[in-house]
Amino acid sequence: MRVKDWLGSLLAPKVKAGPPTALSMRDPEGWSRDDIWSGEAVTAERALALSAVWGCVNLLAGTIGSLPLMVYRKNGEDRTVAADHPLYRVLHDSPNYDQTAVDFWEYMQTALELWGNAYARIERSGDKITGLIPINPMRIAVRRLTNGKIEYSWSEDGRSWRLTDEDVFHVRGFGGGPLQGMSTLYFGRQAFGHAVAAERASASTFKNGMRPSVVLRFKNWLKPDEREIAEKKLAEKLSGAGNAGRPIVLEGDTEVTPLTLKPEDAQLLETRKFSTQEICTIFGVPPHMIGFTEKSTSWGTGIEQQTLAFQKFTLRRRLKRIEQAIAKQLLTPAERARGISVEFNMEGLLRADSQSRARFYQTMTQIGAMTINEVRALENLGKVDGGDVPRIQMQNQPITEADNADQTERSDPVDQKPR
Repeated sequence: MRVKDWLGSLLAPKVKAGPPTALSMRDPEGWSRDDIWSGEAVTAERALALSAVWGCVNLLAGTIGSLPLMVYRKNGEDRTVAADHPLYRVLHDSPNYDQTAVDFWEYMQTALELWGNAYARIERSGDKITGLIPINPMRIAVRRLTNGKIEYSWSEDGRSWRLTDEDVFHVRGFGGGPLQGMSTLYFGRQAFGHAVAAERASASTFKNGMRPSVVLRFKNWLKPDEREIAEKKLAEKLSGAGNAGRPIVLEGDTEVTPLTLKPEDAQLLETRKFSTQEICTIFGVPPHMIGFTEKSTSWGTGIEQQTLAFQKFTLRRRLKRIEQAIAKQLLTPAERARGISVEFNMEGLLRADSQSRARFYQTMTQIGAMTINEVRALENLGKVDGGDVPRIQMQNQPITEADNADQTERSDPVDQKPR
C-alpha cells in the first residue's frame, strides 16, 4: 500500500462481520441506531469531523509519533543507544518502505485512540525483523486457536491474510484482554452521537441566519389568491439572503414582526461546550490543550508544568503500552536477557522550552549526574575536550578530585597577619 492509500485507509469501505460485541471495533455503521440515544450514526469519519475529537486524537497521535523511539543496550551499569540493532532502524527511522517513523506511529496511535487496537504485519529476513506494515483495524478479525495461538485474518488490496501472533504486532488499548482492547468509538458512542446531533442543530440554525422567519400579520382573513401572494412573493423578499436591505412595499394593514432566536436561548453554545468537555474526558486530554480555555485550569504555571502533567497522567500509560508490546512481541527472550530494551525519549517534549531546558542541564551538571558532552549531545552539538568528566558545583572541578581538594584546603592553614 502506498502513502496516498494509507491516509484514507482508516475511513475506507469496511468489512461487515455481524453484530458487534461489547469489545467490538467493527464498523459503527453496523450498530443499530436504537443503541445510540441521539439517533445519529457514529462512524470514524463523523467522529473525526468533530473539532474536539480531531483535536484530542491529533494531539495524542502527533505527540507520540514525534517522540524518538530508542533501542538501548545495557552494559553493566551503563546504558547506550544500540544503533547497530536491526530494530533501531525499523522503530526509530523507517518502519517500512513508504512511511517514516512519525507517519507509522501516528497511524498506530490513531487506531488505538479510536478502535482500541493497533496492528502491523511483521516482515522478516531470516530471524531479523526488517519492517512493520500497518493494518487497517476495521478490516481485521481476531480469534483464539485451539493450540493457544492468536489468529489474525483480514483482506486488503485483493489479498487475504491469515497470520498468527508470531507475525502480527498487536498493541492493545485500554481495558483490553488477550484478543482486543476496548473501542473508544463504541463506548463513547453516546457522547459522540450527542455532539454530532448538536453540531447538526447548530449548523441548521446558522444556515437560517439565526432567524427562522418573520411574522406577517393581516387584519382580516386572506383570500386564496392573497394567501398565495403572501406565502410566495412576500416570503421570498423577506427571507432571501440576496434581498437584504431591499425595500418592501406592504398594503392593507400588513404588519411585519421579525422573530429572533439567540443561540444562548436555544442552549446551542452551552450544549456544544458540554460536548467538548465530555469528549476531552473520554480521551483524557485537558480542554485547554485543544484550544478550549473557558473555565479551565492550566495545571500550574508555564509550559513546563502543563507538559509534565500531560506527560504524567495522559501520555505515560500510552507509551508504556507500546514499549511493553514491543519488548514482548519484537524482542526475543535472549535479547531481553542481554539488556536490550526499547523506550521513548521524553526529552523531546521539553525542547521547545529553552529556559526550562537550560535549568535542567545546569542542575544535572552541577550535581554530577550529566557531563558537558552528554548535554551537548542532546543539543546536537559536538564533543569538547574534557567534556566527558563528571563535575560537581564546588569550584566546578572533576568529581574525582573533590575530596582531595577539600582535604588540601583544610590542611593548609590560612596565613594570618599580626595585628
